[in-house]
Order: sequence, then structure tokens, then C-alpha cells
Amino acid sequence: MARLYGLEVGDVQRGTMLTGDIGETAVLARHGRLGEARLRLFHPLKFMLATAAEASEARTLADEVGRQIPPPVAVEDKFDGIRAQAHVAADPGDPALHGVAHDGARVALFSRTLDAITGAFPDLVGPLAALAEASPAGLILDGEIVPLGPDGAIVPFQAFQALQRRLGRKAASPDLLAEVPVAFVAYDVLAWDGATTLDASYRDRQRLLDALTFAEPVRRSAVTALDDLGRLDALFDEARGRGNEGLMVKAFGSAYTPGRRGRDWLKVKKALATLDVVVTAAQRGHGGRRKLLSDLTFAVRASETDGTLLNVGKAYSGLTDAELAELTAWFEAHTLETFAHGRVRTVEPEIVMEVAFDNVQVSRRHKSGYALRFPRIVRWRRDKPAAEADTLATVAALAGA
Repeated sequence: MARLYGLEVGDVQRGTMLTGDIGETAVLARHGRLGEARLRLFHPLKFMLATAAEASEARTLADEVGRQIPPPVAVEDKFDGIRAQAHVAADPGDPALHGVAHDGARVALFSRTLDAITGAFPDLVGPLAALAEASPAGLILDGEIVPLGPDGAIVPFQAFQALQRRLGRKAASPDLLAEVPVAFVAYDVLAWDGATTLDASYRDRQRLLDALTFAEPVRRSAVTALDDLGRLDALFDEARGRGNEGLMVKAFGSAYTPGRRGRDWLKVKKALATLDVVVTAAQRGHGGRRKLLSDLTFAVRASETDGTLLNVGKAYSGLTDAELAELTAWFEAHTLETFAHGRVRTVEPEIVMEVAFDNVQVSRRHKSGYALRFPRIVRWRRDKPAAEADTLATVAALAGA
């Protein structure tokens, strides 16, 4: 369409995102009226993405954040739930629209994969519908659906698996609603009074959030304005203590850029620990690494006396291309079996890697019973034999078992 009408691809993409109708966008583009594309609610917009920022031996957390976003910055908890977008407006009376009608309003929830998930979270519909009074022509909130404990507090990240049970349902039963209570934590406004706020600054979008009155289980994310980045470590620990993953750091002047991973939003990470693991399988990567066996499955030993290897995760990042080229040659020479037309190989269990990760969760996917969340390779442990890799007992201890 951009080539046909001599337009910028980004402008065509934005028009289609706003209208939700590529046919309508094509008509506007044909007549040179693409700038007239207006937001239509009850179809999902793409979500803005964040770039990871993590402390290392070379940089402190303050240094890593400061080189990307100079202070003052906005700091929020990074929630470990389901990213969700809530559309709310006075009910236009069109049953073909996504969402459900409630008390004169219409509410729709969409996941980060742009799927409609309203039916899985009926307990959020009423409190969200009440927000239509503040913006009858239409409101879109960006936020997170998080699991709650009996006291109404957000529960630690291990409860995410329980939350996934609700996401997989078209309609949640009363028993499931009681078993896995949730809240919607709003942290951004993408539309107000029927018009997009994507180009407004983060500061101005937060003022719109301040104008809303929330009722449980819908709540507003708390924001801290931070001039001293040296406080990030303490704030990170406090967020973890509240059962959240860590921190989000955002630039006050930033626009909301759907589908893009820029430097205006940073997700601040700290490794929970590192483990020495044994590579059990290798898979070819994608893009520039499609010729390299770059995606590594790894395991720990069953115990100090039992060398049986039990998989606990898979990592894709952390090694240089030179290291991967060397490893690829080794894996090809030490392959036990091949799968998926040679893309996946089980290999002789001799290569040891040190991996970092954010947390450990119970998992049925691996025989170990555990999986590392967001693992990344710290270094290739050429100095360590497989017989000295960590054991399942260490993994279980980190999981709190």
C-alpha cells in the first residue's frame, strides 16, 4: 500500500492500527487522506515494549539506567502477570464489537498477543465499566492482570502458572474465579475521550490516570519520581519484597510507541543467582545465527551422587558469535541424535555454562520439575567438568522448596 500510493510504511501501519480496518485505511491512503484515520475502540492496539537494563561487573544499575535515560525518571514495579489492554466506553450498542456490555458500558480486554480475553476475567468487567463515566466516548488502559492472595495483595511470581489457567479459558467458572482471584493494575492511558493519547508525553498520560477513580480489583500502578539513581537498588529490593519481578524505569517525556522496543522504557533486571549447568541439546538459531547452534538446552545433576542430568531451561543469549561458531563445530562433532531435519541435536553432556535467571518456578515441562525464568548465559565454563555442575537440590532451594 505504501509503495502503491507513495506513502511512508509507518504512516500506513499507524492508520491501520487506529482504524482496525485495512480496507478503510486503503481508501484513505488512495485519496491522500491517511492523516484523517481516527481511533476506533474495541480492537487491540500494539503494546509498547521495554528494553532490558541489568547491572554487570562493568556497570552498576544506576550507570546502566543513567546512560539510557537521564534522571529524573519515573519508576514503577514490574509486575509478573499478564499484560493486558482494557477498552472501556459507553456501550455503542453494536453486538459485533469485542467485549461485553455491562451497566450501560462496554468493556473489552486484550492480551499482548492481541487476543480477546474478556471472558476469562469477568470479575474485572464491572470495575472497568465504572470508568466509562469519566470518559464516555472511550478510554484505553495499558496494564497488567496479576494474581492476588487471600488478603488482596499481589502474590509472588510463582503464582503466574495459576494465572495462566484462567487465560486459557473462554469463560471462567465461579470455582476458578474464587481459586485464582486477580486484579488489573493500570499503568498507562492510550486513549481518552475517544481520541488517541499515543503522542502525549508519559507525564501527561499519567495525569489522565490520576483523574480516574478506581475500584477494586482495578487499581493504579504507583509511580515514584526519582532524581537519585543510586536508590534503584533499594527500590528494586522493595518491589521484589512485594512479590513483583523488579522495576520499570520510564522517561517522563516519552510518547507511547506501539510495537517498538526503544530506550524510553527500561525493564530493570537482577539475576536471582547463577547456576553451573550442562548443555544437553543445541538448536540452530534464527536470522544472523541460523547457521549456528545457538539455542542451548541445559540441565543440572540429580544429586551429588547421581549424575543423571535433568533439564531446567533453555537460553538463547550471552555468547559471542565466535564462541558459538566454536561450540557449533564441537556440537556437530559430538552429536548423539538429530531431530527436526537436523535443526536440533542432543549432544554429549560435557559443555558447562554459567547461567543467570530471574527466578525459579515449578514446571511440568522438565523432568527436573523446575524451570528457570528468563535464563541467559553468563559465560562458558571451560574450566569446569560436567561432574561439578550444580544439583537439583540447589535449584529446589532457590525455588523455596
